[in-house]
Amino acid sequence: MKSIISSSCTVHFNALAYQALNRHLAEKNYSKIFILVDENTHDACLAPFMAEIVGDYLYEIIEIESGEINKNIATCTQIWEILSELDADRKSLMINIGGGVITDLGGFVASTFKRGIDFINVPTSLLAMVDASVGGKTGVDLGSLKNQVGVINQPAMVVVVSSFLKTLDDRQMLSGFAEMLKHGLIKDARYWEKLKTLENFEAIDALIYHSVAIKNEVVLQDPTEQNIRKMLNYGHTLGHAIESYFLESEDHKLLLHGEAIAIGMILEGFLSFKLTGLPKSDLEDIKTTFLSHYPKVAFSPRDIQEILKLLKFDKKNAHGNINFVLLKSIGETVIDIKVAQDLLEESFAYYKV
Repeated sequence: MKSIISSSCTVHFNALAYQALNRHLAEKNYSKIFILVDENTHDACLAPFMAEIVGDYLYEIIEIESGEINKNIATCTQIWEILSELDADRKSLMINIGGGVITDLGGFVASTFKRGIDFINVPTSLLAMVDASVGGKTGVDLGSLKNQVGVINQPAMVVVVSSFLKTLDDRQMLSGFAEMLKHGLIKDARYWEKLKTLENFEAIDALIYHSVAIKNEVVLQDPTEQNIRKMLNYGHTLGHAIESYFLESEDHKLLLHGEAIAIGMILEGFLSFKLTGLPKSDLEDIKTTFLSHYPKVAFSPRDIQEILKLLKFDKKNAHGNINFVLLKSIGETVIDIKVAQDLLEESFAYYKV
C-alpha cells in the first residue's frame, strides 16, 4: 500500500511502514529512543512492534494509565520529569504507541520538551489511525475540556499497522468508524454511501487508507486550521461538549469520542437542514445511519443546558461567537456558521424523536 505524503510527514502502512521506520532509525542516529505506551498497548502491542525493529538502539519504556481522564498536564509533567531523569536530549526520539490519548499527549510532550524533539506516532486504535495521529494536532485536556492546550506539530512519520486493530473490542472500533463516516459526510458522498452499508471490518485496510487520504488532502491545503481544515470539525462542536460533559458527570456513563461525535453529527445535521440547505432526505439518512450503529443517549433538560454552556470553550470560536461547521449537502461543508440558542435546543429535540 503506497505511503501518503504530507507537507512534512509521511504516513506508512503495514509492512512498508516497518521498512520505512527502520530506514529512518538507521539514518537519524538518535541518542536515545523513548517509547510511550499505556498498560493496554504495553501488553498487547509493544512486543510485536519491537520484534519488527532492526538494529541495536538504546530504549526506555514509559507507561502511563489509559483513558481520556489521564490526558492532562499532570501526566505531561510526569513524562517530562522522567525524560529529564533519563537524560533525554534534543537528539532523542519519542515513539507513541497507542490510541488518540497516547498520540495526542505524546506528540505534545515531545513537541515541548527542550523546545521540541522528534516523535513518531504508531496508532493502535481505528480512531487514531484515521484521525488522531494524522495531521499534526497534539494536545491535552484542561479538566474535562477537550484539547484546550496543545500545538500543531508534525511527527517524523506515522506508522499504521492494521493488525493492531485485533486488540480492540467492537465498541472501540465503532468509535473510530464515526470519524470515517465523518470523512464521507464532509468530503466524499460516494465514500459515505459505501461506509453506511458496511457489514463488518474485515476489509478495513483500504478504508483506513481512504480516510487518511481525505484528511491529508484537507490538511495540506490548510495546515494550521485557518480556513478549510475547519471542515474536519463537523460534529465536533456539540460532540466535544457532550464528551466533556459526560467525562465530568457522575450521573452518566462515560462516552467514547466517536460515540459523542456521532451524536454531534446528528445534531449538526439538523442545524445544517435549518441553516445551510441540507436536504431533509440527507438529514434523515444521517440520523438513521448513526442510530443504526450507536445507541441513542438520553439527555435531560438540565443535561442539555450544561452541554450548551460548554460550547463557549470550543476552539473554533472567535470574538465571542460560537462557530459551527455545517453541511450544504453530503460531501460539501460550510464553515463559520453562527447558530441561535433556540436552534441548538431544537436540535436535541430532533435527536430525541
